[in-house]
Amino acid sequence: MDWLTNILNGASHESSQGQYHSTCGEDRIWDEPSSPRDTLSDYENEDLDLAIAKSLEEEDQKGKKVIENISQVEEDEQLARALQESLNMQSPPRYDFGSIFPSFPVFSSGNRICAGCNAEIVNGEFLRCMDAVWHPECFRCHACGLPISDHEFSESGNHPYHKSCDKEPYHPKCDVCSNFIPTKAAGLIEYRAHPFWSQKYCPSHERDGTPRCCSCERMEARDIKFLSHDDGRKLCLECLDSAIMDTNECQPLYLEIRDFYEGLNMKLEQQIPLLLVERQALNEAMEGEKNNHHLPETRGLCLSEEQTVSTIRRRPRIGGRILDMIIEPYRLIRQCEVTAILILYGLPRLLTGSILAHEMMHAWLRLKGYPNLSPPVEEGICQVLAHMWLDSEIYAGSSSDVASSSSSLSSSSPASSSNPSSKKGARSQFEKKLGKFFKHQIESDPSPAYGEGFRLGNQAVLKYGLRSTLDHIRMTRNFPY
Repeated sequence: MDWLTNILNGASHESSQGQYHSTCGEDRIWDEPSSPRDTLSDYENEDLDLAIAKSLEEEDQKGKKVIENISQVEEDEQLARALQESLNMQSPPRYDFGSIFPSFPVFSSGNRICAGCNAEIVNGEFLRCMDAVWHPECFRCHACGLPISDHEFSESGNHPYHKSCDKEPYHPKCDVCSNFIPTKAAGLIEYRAHPFWSQKYCPSHERDGTPRCCSCERMEARDIKFLSHDDGRKLCLECLDSAIMDTNECQPLYLEIRDFYEGLNMKLEQQIPLLLVERQALNEAMEGEKNNHHLPETRGLCLSEEQTVSTIRRRPRIGGRILDMIIEPYRLIRQCEVTAILILYGLPRLLTGSILAHEMMHAWLRLKGYPNLSPPVEEGICQVLAHMWLDSEIYAGSSSDVASSSSSLSSSSPASSSNPSSKKGARSQFEKKLGKFFKHQIESDPSPAYGEGFRLGNQAVLKYGLRSTLDHIRMTRNFPY
């Protein structure tokens, strides 16, 4: 049977060479052996043909499996090369402090050292970022210490950070909404800041109706509610703490400022009524004055005409809004050049006092026979007196250096004894800063009458003194230079 074996091996060899070109093994053509087959009988030839056919069929099936296995290996190798090339690519450029790393796991194929724990990464997932490789659990935020599992992270000082953690120490937050102030397209951070309080806030809050305190001008934070006045004004809780709400409550402060003027040798002999009023009553009284050069939203008024004014007689209850306010009419009778001084209610003591000191200077000029003055001169010297009174209150502690006897006078007055909350006493740190803010407002006022007039008047008083400046104004109707 050796010859038969040689024929089968030959058939096998021809089949392995030809199967690459064949898909199903059908319709093949074989070269027949010449002499041996001719000598066999028909029965033997039939058996031989059957053996050769079976052999060819088995070898064909084996060849198919070999092709399929080779094809699968080639696909796996191509996928592995694609993954490796994607890992070797440089990271995309970072914008807005961000870095990006692949979100899919990568399997190690060689010796790698983790930049976090310095241990070898043998098998399993690892991250390639910041020119190093890391165990996923070793790639941690330098601020909070927790692993970074986000698709983006920030890099600062060669350390990785969560984007939120990296913003915390460097990116400013809005003092109104407590959110990070938005970054513009160019990567710049634009925000607004109050020139005195340094309150930072998003520019959008200037357009979205966020209210401001009518006293200190700070914006209302989202988690803090301001007091609402009936006329639409808002008052923050710090300013509300020293706010003066009715006419009786204001009388001790009135007496203190009269003493302040007397300490400057500018005593007012006439008893001028002082009334706290709502904004509507103040505006109506302002319209009744002949010589009026006050601002549209003035907070104080020195009246010279006879008229009836609605004044606040009883301190209202305070909840979220002003409640149970008692208002009564007050008839002004002209007994001298000044019929009354009106002050807007619901303002802090230091602001109420500075307005009162300003209006009392208007009264003093009229009662002392000064001629009609231009707005910059008259408003300017009145602002100088308001500024001086604020100085005395801020730096004198619990009482004024100029009017040292006002405390005992206030405590013995009927108004003070009937209302223990006269707002007189040691200044809190906020109230001292509030007083400095009111001085800052006077000093930086851009208006020609109140702002420029104050700066010219204050310069004259510092150079020549108050008395010489007043004498010069009487004679020339102008400030000395």
